[in-house]
Amino acid sequence: MEEITLDFGRTAQPEEAGPCKVVLLSLDLGKFDAERSLQELAALAEANGMEAVASVSQKRSAPEAATMLGEGKVDEARMVCQNTGAEAAIFDGELTGSQIRNLSAALQVEVLDRTMLILEIFRARATTNEGKLQTELALLRYQLPRLQGLGESLSRQGGGGGGGGGARRGAGETKLELDRRHLHHRIEHLEGKLKELEKRRGETRRARQKNGAPVVALVGYTNVGKSSLMNALCGAQIFEADMLFATLDPTARKLVLPSGLQVILVDTVGFVSRLPHHLVEAFKSTLEEAAFADVILKVADASDPQAAEQLAVTDEVLDSLQCGEIPQVVVYNKCDKGPLTAFDPAVLLTSAKTGRGLPQLLARLDEILAHRIRAIEVLLPYDKLALADILRTRGNVETEEYREDGVYYKATVKIDDLHRFEAFLI
Repeated sequence: MEEITLDFGRTAQPEEAGPCKVVLLSLDLGKFDAERSLQELAALAEANGMEAVASVSQKRSAPEAATMLGEGKVDEARMVCQNTGAEAAIFDGELTGSQIRNLSAALQVEVLDRTMLILEIFRARATTNEGKLQTELALLRYQLPRLQGLGESLSRQGGGGGGGGGARRGAGETKLELDRRHLHHRIEHLEGKLKELEKRRGETRRARQKNGAPVVALVGYTNVGKSSLMNALCGAQIFEADMLFATLDPTARKLVLPSGLQVILVDTVGFVSRLPHHLVEAFKSTLEEAAFADVILKVADASDPQAAEQLAVTDEVLDSLQCGEIPQVVVYNKCDKGPLTAFDPAVLLTSAKTGRGLPQLLARLDEILAHRIRAIEVLLPYDKLALADILRTRGNVETEEYREDGVYYKATVKIDDLHRFEAFLI
């Protein structure tokens, strides 16, 4: 079956072409901080290779049904688009298909909404097979109810005719129904493939649990430095950039704590405020790494005045995944970037760039996971030295001393492995 994709906007352009210029549109109904949301929209546009050259905002008690903005504001937005040479306009919210069509006709430029922009970023950034499938599924679910409004060719009626009712049925209507049927089939196909991948991921997760390696999940708002924090702790170079949604697919790395306990550190996709529900649903399997973690590190940007709001968004998503029983640690990262915002003294301050606070973070993880390990002293007979491999690979050896009747080890081991050494404890 042919894959359906949506071209909602331009991704990053060659340097000589320059970024796509866009005008941001905002309707303030008093339900959230519109100015803050507009700043975030500008950052999202930048992450998609676009440049926000102007913004047009309006305060109203209720939206205009056809265009969200009032007629006068739409006229103003059209003039701004013309004067700035903008190629597109982005509305800070979700639009219906007919609203997209109406605004595009009125402004005479391509119109996207906030969800379209996020979906386009996800489409461009997904690298794993699962990430690509999840992104396409979210795109199609978003497109399905908007088919009639997204393209004039889909809703245009064909000429009448002298025949019966079938002859008078428009060609556009027929294409609309065909496209709907095609999308339904493709959505069912993607859901089936994702269920297969989910089953495989469950097997991988069970293998981790069998191995006894605790999982620590990094979660939080997008662009708070989760990937940088993982690189600083593990030394594994994964992609990091000062932009929204630099990481989409979960990345797992091994981390050895000061106690010698080996854990799996998992980096997850970042959150944004007002992330559309169907988008959360599409990427829930990716976020499930947090739901199955032993510890959750909730990361916020210490230099951002909206750090508390970032954590609130994170908590909302974690609550939807039923993560309330999992130990959680609040980490304020990027504490090297300037004056810090007010924060709870119980949180940890870190800087992936300078290394500040990382030893304290590792110590906190050791403290939380202390019940998973035990310090022991053993004397292994020479015919039992195969057990020493378990000490080295699944625990941590502090002292190794060869003696007449065997090899003495002072080490830490996982509780799950303790029974292997009980006969040799001293």
